[in-house]
Amino acid sequence: MAVLTAPQRKTPAQPPLSGRRGRGPRRNPPLLFAFVLVPMLAEAMWVFWPALQGFYLSLTRWDGVTDPQFVGLDNFREMAGDEVFRSATGHTVLWLVLFGGLSALLGLATALLLQQERRGIGFYRAALFMPVVFSLVATALVWQAIYQPDGVLNQLLESVGLGSLRHAWLADQDTALYAVIVPALWRQIGYVMVLYLAGLKGIDPALYEAAKVDGASAWQRFRHVTLPQLRGVNAVVVSVIIIDSLRSFDVVWALTRGGPYHSSELLSTYMYSTAFQSLRLGYGSALAVVIFLLAFGVICSYLIRAFREAD
Repeated sequence: MAVLTAPQRKTPAQPPLSGRRGRGPRRNPPLLFAFVLVPMLAEAMWVFWPALQGFYLSLTRWDGVTDPQFVGLDNFREMAGDEVFRSATGHTVLWLVLFGGLSALLGLATALLLQQERRGIGFYRAALFMPVVFSLVATALVWQAIYQPDGVLNQLLESVGLGSLRHAWLADQDTALYAVIVPALWRQIGYVMVLYLAGLKGIDPALYEAAKVDGASAWQRFRHVTLPQLRGVNAVVVSVIIIDSLRSFDVVWALTRGGPYHSSELLSTYMYSTAFQSLRLGYGSALAVVIFLLAFGVICSYLIRAFREAD
């Protein structure tokens, strides 16, 4: 008896591997490298190369006309006995503490007040952010008119019965620096507010709901929910504030030019006057190096501590 067997199907031959496996690793098109290379070249030409030139010029004595004369670390040794440099350094540290600290606190406070979507809230956000759009020079001119002896501030003090407080705010060594901080702070608060608003929008509302269920007060929710969730934003805010503090120049130069008698002199204004008014570009470059090292050191120390706390 014959046994019937099913005919066996022939398995079709598989086509040869094609695509990336057949041709090997895929190569990026040259256009992609062009899009990456062009910005890098522009950055190197307009940022990194001038920065390296500045480091070199800090080791020279140069008036901008003759050839630079290499003097090593003499410019940095001169700073040790420079009273104006010491005064400008102290003012810069004070500016960093007051301007940086108040802008962070007030920016966070305004962000907390304006984070809720309510009717007309966009107007207040725009009003607080408006000074950021204005030029610092234009802002300084407005505040210069306010600080005049017959300006708005003194007239306002006179009208409320505080005429004894009338003052030449920008001409007094005791008040010039603090008077200059106010317009810079007025402009910075709106920018910091926007950064914190973006961070607050990213916090999960369920965290607040869980905290309320557990009986946490408003302060406890802020301390144990809001602040930890804003840790990444705080790193950005601190970095921005430190950089802006150390490069603050426009508003100070437009209002006081570092005076009177260097009472509002910052490292940035002293660097500019030394390099472009006294034509000591080597010493001015050394001051720029000090500003860079100060900013780099403060930012790195803060970020390292923040990352350690996060771990």
